[in-house]
Order: sequence, then C-alpha cells, then structure tokens
Amino acid sequence: MTGTQEFERVLDGSDKSVASFEHQDVSLIKRAQHFLHSTPAAVPLIVLVLAIIIFGATIGGRFFSSYTLTLILQQIAIVGILGAAQTLVILTAGIDLSIGVIMVISAVIMGNVAITYGIPTPIAVVGGLLVGGLCGLLNGFLVAFMKLPPFIVTLGTWNIVMATNFIYSANETIRDTDVDEQAPLLHLFAASFRLGSAVLTLGVIAMVLLVLVLWYVLNHTAWGRHVYAVGDDPEAAKLSGIQTKKVLLTVYTISGVIAAFAAWVSIGRNGSISPSSAVTDYNLQAITATVIGGISLFGGRGSILGTLFGAMIVGVVSMGLNMLGADPQWKVLLTGVLIIAAVAIDQWIRKVSV
Repeated sequence: MTGTQEFERVLDGSDKSVASFEHQDVSLIKRAQHFLHSTPAAVPLIVLVLAIIIFGATIGGRFFSSYTLTLILQQIAIVGILGAAQTLVILTAGIDLSIGVIMVISAVIMGNVAITYGIPTPIAVVGGLLVGGLCGLLNGFLVAFMKLPPFIVTLGTWNIVMATNFIYSANETIRDTDVDEQAPLLHLFAASFRLGSAVLTLGVIAMVLLVLVLWYVLNHTAWGRHVYAVGDDPEAAKLSGIQTKKVLLTVYTISGVIAAFAAWVSIGRNGSISPSSAVTDYNLQAITATVIGGISLFGGRGSILGTLFGAMIVGVVSMGLNMLGADPQWKVLLTGVLIIAAVAIDQWIRKVSV
C-alpha cells in the first residue's frame, strides 16, 4: 500500500463546499403565467366572469334574470357541442372546416329517413349518427394515412358534403309540423323543465354532459393522454409507442359523430330541418368558441371546459349587446378582438419557464 497519491493531496486541500442556488422571489406576473399554464380553462373563465359583471353593471338586474341567463345557454347549445367536437381535432394540431356541414347533412338524413321514407325514428337517428361518423372517418383517413394537411382535407370535404346535402335534399325544407306529427323523437332536445325559476332544455343538459364526459376522457384515460401527446409532438408520441394514425382516425371519427349529435339537438332547437342552413357559419362559430376557450391552435394544450366557457363568452357578449341596443357589428368586432387576444395570451403562456 503506497502513500497518499499526489492527486489525493490536491483533493484534500480543495474546496469541498456544495454549489447552491439562492432562492429568488418569483414575480407576480411569473406566478400568474405559471398558474395559467397549469390551468388552461382559467383565462376564459376569468373573461366570462368579467363579461357578466360588466354587462350586469351596465344593464342592471334584467341581465341577471334567470330568463336571460338560461336563454344564453339555449342559444349556445349547438355551438357548444360543435365546439367540443372541434376541440378534439384542434388538440391534435388539426382543424375541421367541415364540421358544420356534417351537422346539417346528418340532420337532413335523420329527417328524410324518418319522415319521407317512414322508417322508425330511432333508426333514422342512428342513420344520421352513422353518416356523421363516416364523414369524420373520411377526414381522419385522409389526414392520418394519406398525410394530407387537415385544412386542405376538411376544406375539400366541406365542399363535397355541402354539395351532396343540396343534391340529396333538393334543397327542400322539412316543416316543423311534419316533424311533430311523424317523428316527435327528433324534437326530443327541445323539451324543457324548470329548475327553480330557470327554464332549461334537454339540449343544454346534453351540451354540459357531453363536455363533462369528454373532459373526463381527455384527462383520465390513456386515449385522452395520447390525443394531447399527438398534438404536442407527433414524432415523440410515435417514438414512445403511441399509434398516432389510429389516434387521429378516432379523433376525426368521434368529431363527426358529435357533429351528427349536434344535428339532433339542432332539430329540437330550430324545429324544422333546412338544408340551406349549411351556409350558416357554424364552422367559424365552433372555432371561435374553441380558440376563445384557450385551446391552442398549435395543438397539445387546453381544456375542453375552456371551450364551454368560450361559447358562453360569445353568448354573453351577444346577449349583452342586444339588450343594450348596440349595432350588431360590435359583436363581430369584439369577437375578433377576443380571438386575437386569446391567441396572444396562448403564445405568452407557452413561453413559461419551467
């Protein structure tokens, strides 16, 4: 055994203190940034509360009446359901421009099968849901397996489905009275009930339940985590063993089925079934609710609860301006401001240092 080596003597005389980092107080802005990063639905919820307070203070007690607040919910039921479908797609860093016309053609299928062909209404509803699912499946196949950009795919299918809708229906509207007489089940979601002084429709309940179910699925199942992973980084998701193509295919298919479900709700809301409603900007309304709700257009971030809050923000702003007698264009202007602000806030939140 030899004596102490030269390098050991050097080590003995060296500084043995351990590196440490001084604690620095985190600024209030940084704390807010971290909070919003970990709670995506917080921003739209804050905006919603502020909008209610501002319009309530401006308009007065009329705005806080149960009639007004439940009317807002009834008006956003269809957009809220379509927004939920759009949320699934945007979480994968995609977009579905065809979701509105999928809803319309599904409603037309349900109406014609039940009323024109005299087939039992439950079968007609299943047929409409099947058509919606097939449209979504086509979108998913083209995006996942053909590697085509979602924007181009759904822009193409938007035109195809819209044209098919008009050709099949000959642009003939099915009247409200015909639906009531021959297929009252199609008006199921128009049924209302009292909750205290508030009057709620089954369509509103369906919207809320759908959002809650999807929230649970996205946050507490493997499939939900895979959806976020694919949207955040598809290559990393693939390397970790996630079947990205299968996830995309199921997302677009489920989105189509939800759009068809929105068709059933819309029949109850509108009464009649009109193929010409395909020209209504349901796509933009759904995307607007999703973006204002804090769902990142870059994928992988956001809460579906935020989409519900986003739809409610648009509803509150619209109702508030109507009650104030403002020019309808102010609604369009404020909606545009909210969209830009939502994207800007999303970019700021994404820069959080962890």
